[in-house]
Amino acid sequence: MSGAWALDRVAKAEHRLIQPVLALQDSVLVRTLTPLAKLADERPLMLLSGATMVAGVAAGNARVARMGARMLTAHLFANAAKTVLKSSVDRLRPNAVDEEPEIKPGSGTDDGAENAFPSGHTAGAIAVAQAVAHELPALGTSARILATVAGATQVPRGAHYLTDVLSGAAVGWVSERAAGHVLDRLTRVVAKRERAKKKPSATSA
Repeated sequence: MSGAWALDRVAKAEHRLIQPVLALQDSVLVRTLTPLAKLADERPLMLLSGATMVAGVAAGNARVARMGARMLTAHLFANAAKTVLKSSVDRLRPNAVDEEPEIKPGSGTDDGAENAFPSGHTAGAIAVAQAVAHELPALGTSARILATVAGATQVPRGAHYLTDVLSGAAVGWVSERAAGHVLDRLTRVVAKRERAKKKPSATSA
């Protein structure tokens, strides 16, 4: 069994399975949730993350500033990862398939209709929600629910298949963990330098 044959089978099977779900795209529920799904786009999440960091700095609230920095870093990582993956895989979105659906190696196309895999909205939303949850646990559950709903809504909207959304969620989760690791390392380095500055030298003793 070749990899191409297996991917072709998966693409066709998933396209058949999604048809009943696509019938919901004009429902009141999906139309109501669509604005939330669109807020998970790259620009709104970048603005939210940056504004959170700036607000924390302006208010002298180190915790909020760090949360904003983690949100922004996690989103940047997720955006970079999904961009690489989208250029590596060509897959038509469910609402753009006129012929037999397929998954094939990326051609580097900029055509948004062929860049379904993975879901960038989901990757960004999960990355930012996880950052909020780790820095401010009281908001964690709400942030994760909003991110999950935003990602799940991409399926009945016809923007993504379920595997696109699940892959995007994985990208977001890994990106946030990487961002947290980087910020923790930077925090330790800064703290070490601050301690070194405050420590009296041997010559001044």
